[in-house]
Amino acid sequence: MNMKLTSTAFQEGGMIPAKYTCDGANVSPPLEWSGAPQNTKSFALICDDPDAPAKTWVHWVVFDLPASRTSLPENVPPQETLPGGGKQGMNDFKKIGYGGPCPPSGTHRYFFKLYALDAELNLDSKTTKDRLVQAMKDHILAQGELIGRYKR
Repeated sequence: MNMKLTSTAFQEGGMIPAKYTCDGANVSPPLEWSGAPQNTKSFALICDDPDAPAKTWVHWVVFDLPASRTSLPENVPPQETLPGGGKQGMNDFKKIGYGGPCPPSGTHRYFFKLYALDAELNLDSKTTKDRLVQAMKDHILAQGELIGRYKR
């Protein structure tokens, strides 16, 4: 099942404004979603860059967002627990929260992937993308994706 994931900051496949990157304020973009199944217990979000050299680079790990939530505001604070519920894990910059696009060269794609889950995961703030993906296994009810691009 698919959910719709959008941002007022950029269109699907469009360029991410510098404000949301290491060349600007490096704040997270606003995100909105719809189409979650009735039995959703929580949401998780992963943002990563498969075009990074050597490996897919993880920019954002969010989990245990309440099922009642349908958006994340711009500039989510880089802290473990989010206002209104939810938690953030570790990105590949070794920081909690969002780390914006900062490609060394060329145009990279950034995949914002939202998952509706049938459980709360109750992981800690040291959670990485790999740990989150493992914990979500067999709990994904639906997902949505928004792809943005950035070139320095």
